[in-house]
Amino acid sequence: MDIRLILNGKKAALEPVREAIRKARANSPVEVRVTWEQGDVSRLIHEASAEGCHRLVAGGGDGTVKEVADALMHLRQEDRPELAILPLGTANDFATACDIPDDPLSAMTLAHTGKASSIDCIRANEQHFINVATGGCGAQVTANTPVELKNFLGGGAYTLSGLVQAVKFIPYQGELRTPDGILESKVILGAACNGRQAGGGQQLAPNALINDGLMDIVVLLDFPKERLLQAIREIQDPSINGDYVKRYRVPWAEWESDGEIPTNLDGEPVTTNRMRFEVIPAAIRLVLPEPCPLLGP
Repeated sequence: MDIRLILNGKKAALEPVREAIRKARANSPVEVRVTWEQGDVSRLIHEASAEGCHRLVAGGGDGTVKEVADALMHLRQEDRPELAILPLGTANDFATACDIPDDPLSAMTLAHTGKASSIDCIRANEQHFINVATGGCGAQVTANTPVELKNFLGGGAYTLSGLVQAVKFIPYQGELRTPDGILESKVILGAACNGRQAGGGQQLAPNALINDGLMDIVVLLDFPKERLLQAIREIQDPSINGDYVKRYRVPWAEWESDGEIPTNLDGEPVTTNRMRFEVIPAAIRLVLPEPCPLLGP
């Protein structure tokens, strides 16, 4: 199968990537388009669709995958090419949870030969993502972790940065509305999950599926310091809907806070006091290994 690789320009010079493309071309054509500046991904996706490209590969980290997915969602569904992933980021949370190989050649082989399955996408106001959006402390961790620390420690950089920031974190007062009701409280961390993990392997929704028409909402409420151990237990056990960790599985959710809250959509930072999340079922055809742990029956 002919494929077109949309490659993050920061990764284009990596020798393992170039070698994987050379070897992949021995079996089937691979066209490469390299991004240079903001807006390139959207333009390249629209060009690929107009030229009848059947399968795209997003080459980069979670942010690149998000940007490609968002561009696909601005096409008519019948005009969207299938999507595969070449994981090249620091964390690669979505690809890792899907068991997509992190070896470039293996990932390119899957992109060529794998089967595409329909997966859900989440609309967040006017943007779209397929993994996880975090608000509050989680978004600050991703946005404020220095690139040098990410490169040195890998996914562990997020954990280290999170511990430092949580000590001095101020919670946000707001209201969460879902089909299950309204929650008014002070929130430390909130996450809307289509996938299972973010922040370099942090399992936020270990039972989430990407083809069930639902998203997992996880909220960590403000808690007194003497209740730290209880809060940790509730975070670690996904079966608990406790005093300080609330969990929902819903098709939509709305968050509104008194002040603006930093939010991270698969690596895309935004700041807003109001966000509506809505699942769009079977929106994208994604190439996945068989079996894939994030696919339901």
